[in-house]
Amino acid sequence: MTYTTIRCDHDDGLATITLNQPEKLNAVSRRMISELKECWEALATDTRVRAVLLTGAGRGFCAGADLSDPDRAQGATADSGAALEHFFNPVIRTMRALPKPIVAAVNGVAAGVGMSFVTASDIAIAGRSASFLQAFARIGLLPDGGSTWFLPRLVGDARARAMAMLAQQIPADKALAWGLIWDVVDDAALMETATALARRLANGPLALASIKKALNVAHGNDLSAQLDVERDLQRELGRSEDFKEGVAAFLAKRPAQFKGR
Repeated sequence: MTYTTIRCDHDDGLATITLNQPEKLNAVSRRMISELKECWEALATDTRVRAVLLTGAGRGFCAGADLSDPDRAQGATADSGAALEHFFNPVIRTMRALPKPIVAAVNGVAAGVGMSFVTASDIAIAGRSASFLQAFARIGLLPDGGSTWFLPRLVGDARARAMAMLAQQIPADKALAWGLIWDVVDDAALMETATALARRLANGPLALASIKKALNVAHGNDLSAQLDVERDLQRELGRSEDFKEGVAAFLAKRPAQFKGR
């Protein structure tokens, strides 16, 4: 597929999505979110792809919504929820439900919906100069893109409320300490580190999809219900070729060669 605001590259089981409007710090226009929606939906059913790496071109990951976008709804009668319903929310839902791990490589600022893309990913690695910002209150809006759901679960209620209401920029080291992201590395090592991790996941077992599925429903389940989820998913995995290969590799003391099936 051909895109104008993003790039989507495929290489040996790994898809890399790059937000590609560096002159605007990859601010999300209506065109970009439409292309992202199309791209994520295509990746969901692409059997060649077993993991996804998400990053931004240039010196920023994503500065949030593009407020200068001429296609943006404006005025007192504008429906700000319509764009969420038709474009942004489907992207977040598809990312979270994607049966493949998503690694976010955060370079520079991740603000507004850009931060939502990070929290919707499975593993986030940031460069040391990266920062995170819930910018919505600065323009009279509330956090969206699932931020009011993700943030309390990642950093706790008190920090989530302060981030949302104060709209203060959080540096990468603090984001790591708070549990917002998985790791921080030197800027120069970010893409190499994130790509190696994403490629490792792309070579991982079918179980990664089930791990993601189980964790996605865990917050809404009590222990008994979650035990049932684990039972059902484990039953399926126990019949998989990857499980047979994993056991054989373990007994032979060799690395497993998973096929994702």
